[in-house]
Amino acid sequence: MSDIWGDPGRPTLLPKLNDTYQDFSQREINVFKEDVDFNGGNHVKMPVILQGVQDDIRVLREQIANNKGGTISISDLESALVKTEEGLQAKTEQVISQYNNQVRTLPNQEANRFDNNVVAIETTWDMRSQKSADPRKISARFLGREKMRQPQASRSNALLPKRQSVQMPGPTPGQQAKHMLTLRAVLDPHSNMNRQALNDNFGIQLPLINTKQHSRPSYSKPIIGTTIEPLAVLPKANRVDAQLAPPPISEEDARKGIMSLIERGLIPPAAQLTLDPSPVRNRIAPLHEPQIKHKPPQPEAVSLLSGVKLDPATMKNDVSKMPAVPPHPKSASSSITETRTPSAKTRVTSSSMPQVKTPATLKTYEMPIQPLDAYYGPPPTTPASGDFKQLSHRFAIQNGRTRDSSSEFIAFKQHYCLTWGSIVTMIKHIEKMLISYTIPVAFVNGDRLADLAMEFELEKPPSIDDMLSVIINREDVEALIGRPGRRFKGPRGKDVAATRIQSSWRMFRDRSEYLDYRKRKWASGVIAISWIMHVKMSKVKIKLKESREEHLENFRRRARKLAMSWDRIKQHRRTVIHIPSLGLSQDIRDSINEFGIRQNTQMARLCDIRDPNVDVIFVSPVPLSEETLQYYSKLLGLKSAVESGVVEDQCDMGEKYKIIVPEAIKSFPAHRMCLSSILKYSPRTLKRIQHLIKGCDAYIVTGVPHKDDLAIADYLDVPILSPEPEVAHLYSTKSGCKRIFASANVEVPPSEFDVYSIGQLHECLAQLVTENLTVKRWLFKLDDGYDGRGIGYCDIAEHLECYQWALKESRRYGEKWSKKWAQEAAYIKIHAEIPDVLAKHARPVHSELYEDWSKFLDAFLSQGGVIEATPPSDSITTLTVDLLIEPTGRANVICMGDQIHAETPFSCWGVSMPQSSVEPDVLNASCKKVAEACKSRGIIGYLSVDFVTFIDPKSNDQKLWALDLSLHYSDSLAMFQLMSYVSNGKLDLSTHTFNVPPPKQEQKKRRRRLAGQEDEQPPNTSRYAVMSTRLLHTNLAVVHYSVFFQMCRAHGIGYDIKEKQGTVFTLLDSFNRENLGMLTLGDNLQGALATFARNMSIIHQEISAPNMQGETNFKLAIKDIESILGTTVENAEDSDVA
Repeated sequence: MSDIWGDPGRPTLLPKLNDTYQDFSQREINVFKEDVDFNGGNHVKMPVILQGVQDDIRVLREQIANNKGGTISISDLESALVKTEEGLQAKTEQVISQYNNQVRTLPNQEANRFDNNVVAIETTWDMRSQKSADPRKISARFLGREKMRQPQASRSNALLPKRQSVQMPGPTPGQQAKHMLTLRAVLDPHSNMNRQALNDNFGIQLPLINTKQHSRPSYSKPIIGTTIEPLAVLPKANRVDAQLAPPPISEEDARKGIMSLIERGLIPPAAQLTLDPSPVRNRIAPLHEPQIKHKPPQPEAVSLLSGVKLDPATMKNDVSKMPAVPPHPKSASSSITETRTPSAKTRVTSSSMPQVKTPATLKTYEMPIQPLDAYYGPPPTTPASGDFKQLSHRFAIQNGRTRDSSSEFIAFKQHYCLTWGSIVTMIKHIEKMLISYTIPVAFVNGDRLADLAMEFELEKPPSIDDMLSVIINREDVEALIGRPGRRFKGPRGKDVAATRIQSSWRMFRDRSEYLDYRKRKWASGVIAISWIMHVKMSKVKIKLKESREEHLENFRRRARKLAMSWDRIKQHRRTVIHIPSLGLSQDIRDSINEFGIRQNTQMARLCDIRDPNVDVIFVSPVPLSEETLQYYSKLLGLKSAVESGVVEDQCDMGEKYKIIVPEAIKSFPAHRMCLSSILKYSPRTLKRIQHLIKGCDAYIVTGVPHKDDLAIADYLDVPILSPEPEVAHLYSTKSGCKRIFASANVEVPPSEFDVYSIGQLHECLAQLVTENLTVKRWLFKLDDGYDGRGIGYCDIAEHLECYQWALKESRRYGEKWSKKWAQEAAYIKIHAEIPDVLAKHARPVHSELYEDWSKFLDAFLSQGGVIEATPPSDSITTLTVDLLIEPTGRANVICMGDQIHAETPFSCWGVSMPQSSVEPDVLNASCKKVAEACKSRGIIGYLSVDFVTFIDPKSNDQKLWALDLSLHYSDSLAMFQLMSYVSNGKLDLSTHTFNVPPPKQEQKKRRRRLAGQEDEQPPNTSRYAVMSTRLLHTNLAVVHYSVFFQMCRAHGIGYDIKEKQGTVFTLLDSFNRENLGMLTLGDNLQGALATFARNMSIIHQEISAPNMQGETNFKLAIKDIESILGTTVENAEDSDVA
């Protein structure tokens, strides 16, 4: 040990090396002591070396433990460590070399079997735990198996002699067989011994893959039936429903083959199968040339290919150095190679094939061959077929001529010999194009050219773009072609240029003539169509005119018949057809919001059934909900209760009235047609009305008359209680009513009518201002204005600079001021200032209809208008009187009332009835005069007259001016019918009071009246009503009618049938519910006005929130009612004082 580990007495320091060898047990050392080196004869025992290392380490540890507090030399420690390391490294290398070169022989099988003294124990090394297995366990198991293998002694205890083992030189036959089996297991990766053999002989530990082994029971008897497992088939659900997704195909099923999968249904029979890679490979059969048919084979061709390589990149660089391709060894009669390209469609041969091989003659699945010494890089990848196709056939066309002697062109020609005719034609086209554009050189892709030739073989010649698609250097050729004038530099450039100039000129001349022809043809077509349309329109107009004349004639005939039988009709049962149509002009209808609801404000016409001889057919301009129909059914059913004064005494009046909605309402939702026009285009509604009035007297009561009323009356064959539409329209204008008032000799405000020009406007206004200097505001009314919509105003007196001077002049002249000569100087000055005053200070009343004065002035001058003075007073009252001129000519005043205004002072919002502003005799006289004037012009039916009354500041007398005339059924008249229906009262025309029957009282015993006791006052039968059909509040849309009536009932808003006082509503809109009509009855005017205002205030508070006020006219109406209340209180106080 001293020659290996050094001086044993020398102290060394190896602190923890002993721990490395703790795994070696004493049994392992005893086993390894028997190992010897058979190669060199030098017995180097590895366990002895390791034992020496262990002893040396133990000695060093004891010395260090005993040397407590002593010093240790560092140099000695380093030298000891170096020497120990060198000795270990040298011996380790020697031991490893010996074990690698050691040859072991297997013991004789017979000796191992019967000799108890020979036992081979192998030590295994666990690669996972890095520890050796316990040899004691291994030896115990091994010895047990060996004892079982030894033969047992017989009964006579005779022992056979032991066979002596003879060691033969070299491996025994058993060892050779074992090595052969081990080698086969190593070479066969599928062998079960492969993993164990690699581990035992080479130390390679392969991963353990657990495979599920299906253990099959062993049968001692022969098996009857199938011995294989059933194969998977298509599930029943997939066989029933083919739309289900097919089940996945396992790898085991896939190995059975495609036919098996199809037969079992795993693959549908109609499936299109694509095998990748394809089992069938197409190859071009070689065609041998005649001159080399008998050439002997060359067996040495294989060796010629050993020095070449596949390199597609070098083909372009050096094609001349490419060696010839030798023939295949098996082709003894042919040496030509086959040509295979993806685009090739035929097999070609050529007898003139040169012996020099080119890339076009090589196999396309083989790469061009180059010497190995020209390339040292990695082997190239196989190029795509498309890329190689571009390199297979290419040739050049230089100066318009194809280089047909080049090898590339010859190879291309040989390859496409069967379709060469069409290819030659295409080459000629390309050459012609290149010559015409003087292209110096162009390189053509032969394969593309062949495809193009087949495409255009039977079609028209190819275009330039098609021919450019086969040129490889397309960019350069296309750049030359795109240059201006390039096509004229060819051989016949001048002729081509001259031809081009001539053709361009002929094209320009012919196209100019063609465009002129088209223009004349278009003009003639327009003229012809216009003439045809004119003729047709003329015929249609003639027919319409004849039809309307016929309708008018029938109208007049039925009107005369109605006049003769009117007295009889009034006494007998009759049917009144109410059509609340507003036959206004289209411009006015378009400017009215919610036009259908505006026509439906006269639902109270249903109250005509108060007369027991009258049945009503009401044509509604809007659809009505079931809730609305039920309300009117209950309202009209109060007739018996109102007459008797008993609430429970109600009846069903459904047989007395019918509400009909035309079916054409939904057909014209945005046309804003009047109700008469909609009814005209509703044949089913007309047939229903015709059926309802069959066999009884009937007549139509319309709204604003329209021409379509005549067509409806002619269809139903009933008269109309109204004037002719043209007459009604004429005298309903502002200028027309002035004529009526002038002929009636009633007092009217200072005015001028039929003004149609700006000069006439200035002159008339200057003359009126000069004659009436006390009038401060002047009004300008459009002739076709409706409901105060077409009105403008200007305060002339405030803005005239000469106004004070004119007042002085009028005072100076006194009574002579009415003479023209006295007014001449003032007229000239006022006329000069009028244009500037109007332009600066005139304003339209409705700014949403007319933005400024200029727009209003244009409308005023286009349709004509009236200049009218406002009353010279701060307190004025407007009245409305409704009259009926019967067909016999008798005129009756039906109702009258004072107007209530909300939005503007020129539009009637509501009415208080009866009127209390004018003496009844004065008002009746004026109404009678107007009725007589209307009668003289053939006007019959319902009409309303507007008056204004005020106190004249000069004479302090009350004045009554007639303002307007409307020849139609008014809203106030409809509400008066409702007032009469729910109160059973009558209007006294002599006193203008509305009286109701006194309530029925129980008879009481007469008692003697004591002295000083006043008589019992009779009940008050006088009633006043405040009514309006213009209540608007957008928040009403969020409240249903049932909830609305519950709210009114909670606040005491209702009608007392017994006292004939309270509030009644008219429902106008069933869906938006934003519009409402209301009627309030009271025993005095102040109480009715106060109740009306209180009702609106309560409704507004209930349906409005601080953050949701909505659009409403309640506030303006309440304000006007409060002013009226103040006036009535003052009048009452003055009457008490008087």
